[in-house]
Amino acid sequence: MIVYRITLARYSGKLIASGRAARWNPNEVNMICTASSRSLACLENAVHRSQAGLSHLYNIMTIEVPEPIKSKMILLDDLTANWTDYDQMYITQSLGEKWVNENETAILQVPSSIISEEVNYLINPNHKDFEKIKVIKNQPFVFDKRIKQ
Repeated sequence: MIVYRITLARYSGKLIASGRAARWNPNEVNMICTASSRSLACLENAVHRSQAGLSHLYNIMTIEVPEPIKSKMILLDDLTANWTDYDQMYITQSLGEKWVNENETAILQVPSSIISEEVNYLINPNHKDFEKIKVIKNQPFVFDKRIKQ
C-alpha cells in the first residue's frame, strides 16, 4: 500500500511523530497521520492552515507500507453522527490513543473528516512493524495559490 504525507520540508527526512494533539491523538501520544492520496493529503493540510501558513516550504512523502503488515479499521458506522465537530475530538482522540496503547497493529485506517468516503492511515511508530514502513520518495510540494485566497 502507498500512502502520502505532506509536512514542512525540514521534517520530511524521515517518519517522525510529533506527539502533538490532532484529530486521532491527544498530546503526548505518538502517531503519524497519512492520507490515501496526494489530493487528500493536500486537503488535510489546507484545512488546518492559513494562506500564509501554506506558503512555507513543504515536501510530500510517498510512503510504502508492505502488504503483510496488519492493520485495523475504524468505520464511519463506528462513529457518532457529529464526530467531525471540534468539541467531539475527545472521542476520536480516545479511539486513537487506545489503538496506540494496544499496539496490535502498525496501521489504523480511519475515515477522513473532510471527505467521509475517503480514508486516512495512521501509523504507530511504537509497533514492531514500523521499521518495515519506508519513505520511497520525498519531493517538494507547493500548495496552489488559489487555495484559501
